[in-house]
Amino acid sequence: MDNKNNHQLLYRMITAIFLLAWILFIFHNSMENSELSSSRSLGLLAVLERYLGESSFLTEHLLRKLAHFTEFAVEGVLLLLVLRGYTDRVTRYMGWPLLGGLLTALTDETLQLFSDGRSSQVTDVWIDFSGVLAGVLTAAVIVWWKKNRNN
Repeated sequence: MDNKNNHQLLYRMITAIFLLAWILFIFHNSMENSELSSSRSLGLLAVLERYLGESSFLTEHLLRKLAHFTEFAVEGVLLLLVLRGYTDRVTRYMGWPLLGGLLTALTDETLQLFSDGRSSQVTDVWIDFSGVLAGVLTAAVIVWWKKNRNN
């Protein structure tokens, strides 16, 4: 029994550290000034266009919105993994990771108000929260599938 408790405690600590590190990564990106942020986006866009070919649909704006969604989808997965360390009934308590993701999105957009040349947008909060929702739901389906696969 003691070994199981040690594994559970280790799991909780590792998932919490990954989650906190990821949230700090998100906040770090939000604190970059507009020039640096745009430069990184344009650099990634150039790399993608080199491999995918130039297209009219892939723009810096779209890439930035996809980055928001992706960052928060990863956070959603991590939030659900943290929750999983405390309960097997993730669907019952799914509101907690969703609330955590929404609070991160609101804080993220607020931080951008204090970064040179950046602004805060309500649409980005919706995109961020959509990412959290997608991540939480994806992780919940995987957890459910793994749990029921062995039964």
